[in-house]
Amino acid sequence: MDIILVSGRFAKTRTIRLSSFNLLMLVLLAGAVLFAAAVSVQYPLARLSPGFMSDELRGWLASAQTEEQQKQQAYMRESLDTMAKRLGQMQAQMQRLDALGARLAKVSGMKPKEFSFDKPPAEGGPYLPTMQQDISLQSMSQQMSGLTLSISDRNDKLMALETMLMQDRSNEWLIPSVTPVKNSWFSSTFGWRIDPFTGKEGMHEGVDFVVPTGTPVYASAGGVVSYADLHPQYGNLVEIDHGNGVITRYAHNSKVLVKVGQMVRRGQKISLSGSTGRSTGPHMHFEVRYKGVAQNPVRFLKKEEASS
Repeated sequence: MDIILVSGRFAKTRTIRLSSFNLLMLVLLAGAVLFAAAVSVQYPLARLSPGFMSDELRGWLASAQTEEQQKQQAYMRESLDTMAKRLGQMQAQMQRLDALGARLAKVSGMKPKEFSFDKPPAEGGPYLPTMQQDISLQSMSQQMSGLTLSISDRNDKLMALETMLMQDRSNEWLIPSVTPVKNSWFSSTFGWRIDPFTGKEGMHEGVDFVVPTGTPVYASAGGVVSYADLHPQYGNLVEIDHGNGVITRYAHNSKVLVKVGQMVRRGQKISLSGSTGRSTGPHMHFEVRYKGVAQNPVRFLKKEEASS
């Protein structure tokens, strides 16, 4: 085999003749070089296999795996702690909602059996599984966060509702509705009548209850005593301010049991009946006024009797 070399450094071309032996040796040398290159590439990879790993490399891999497992376990513990904390908050909020619901049921007059706030609502029906995968920890955490916000929102709304109901109920307690004396009858009603002293027609701005002297007189509604003294015409007079322009008057008493500025509750004893002032005999004169204008007390008392 002839090899011709051409170069600018030589004036003439040079020819190298290789024999069959030289060519065979050249091929063997090239094969040896390729084999050595392949071994140099494959050997590091082969060392990574369990059969060729050294103790040092095996220990490093085990340490890395252990560290990764510890990180995953730490993340799981942290996530579970967070979920447990949120669950505790939700349980506390649910207890508050149960107590608030029970109070609202009582205030609104609902029957206890209609809403059992201390028991979960009844559920049932056939089970129809879906193809959805198991819920993830992240998805569960998001749902719990949303539920926490919803519970907080419901709590605020129920608190506002309770405030409104309690306000309505307190307003009812401030409306004159309780009959101021017991076991009595009307001797004179509200409206125009013949005045017993002058014999002329005049306006009677209340109702008269015939009762013996010393009969207990009770506040028709809760409020603040605005007058408790002797009056030229009403005699010993008790006047109670119930707010919103509503006042009640209890006249001709033999004895006053309250003082000006004193808070009284509905049904509280405030005086003893008598015949003081402009009176023809023992009785109790009762008035209801709204913004200074006399109202018929019977309308308020009938409302109480109808509701009871």
